[in-house]
Amino acid sequence: MRLVIARCSVDYAGRLTAHLPSAPRLVLVKADGSVSIHADDRAYKPLNWMSPPCTLKESEDDGTPVWTVVNKAGEKLIITMEEVLHDSSHELGVDPGLIKDGVEAHLQELLADRMETLGEGWTLIRREYPTAIGPVDILGRDADGTTVAVEIKRRGEIDGVEQLTRYLELLNRDPHLAPVKGVFAAQEIKPQARVLATDRDISCVTLDYDALRGIEDDKLRLF
Repeated sequence: MRLVIARCSVDYAGRLTAHLPSAPRLVLVKADGSVSIHADDRAYKPLNWMSPPCTLKESEDDGTPVWTVVNKAGEKLIITMEEVLHDSSHELGVDPGLIKDGVEAHLQELLADRMETLGEGWTLIRREYPTAIGPVDILGRDADGTTVAVEIKRRGEIDGVEQLTRYLELLNRDPHLAPVKGVFAAQEIKPQARVLATDRDISCVTLDYDALRGIEDDKLRLF
C-alpha cells in the first residue's frame, strides 16, 4: 500500500464531472490497483476513488506532479500534487480476514444448510467462497440458476453493504459466475443500510436465529 499526504486538487471525468479544490488530503494506492482520496472528516468514506482494474500514470505539468488514473471504462481521476508532505509504501501481505463472532458463524452454518429458506429451489455452491479481497460468506444459486452472494451479519450496517458491494464487483468479472446478485442478511438491519442496499439492487433479509435453529416458525422475513 502506498500512502501519500499532499496538498492536491482532484478532477474526475467520466459519466459526470467533479472537482475537488486544493486542500491537504490522503491518497491511498492499494495493491489491487484502487486509488482513493480521503479527507480528515469523513470516517472511512473517500472523497473520490477509482476501483480496480485501473492504471496509474505519473507525469509532470510545468514541474508539478500529476497522477492520471484511468479505469476500463475510460473514466479518469486526475490528481494534481501541488505539495507532497509524505510518500511511503508498505507491504501488508495477505490479510487473514475478519474473524466472525459465534453468532455470525453459526448463522452462516445454519443458512448454508437450509438455503431453501431464502427461496424455494435455492442451492449452495460454497461457504466462505474465496476472492482476492476476502471470502464471501455464502455463494449459492436461486431457483432460476442465478449466482447469489450472501453477506451475513449479526447487525447489518452500512459497512456490511459496502463490503458486499466490493464482493459483487469482483464476482461479476468472472464469466463463469456472472451475473451475480447480492443478499444482505442480518438479525437486525439499520435503516441507512437498507436504503443503501436497495439503491444498489441488493436484497435485504432479516434473519431469525431461533427460527433457523428450528425453535420457532421456520421462515425468514424477506424485504
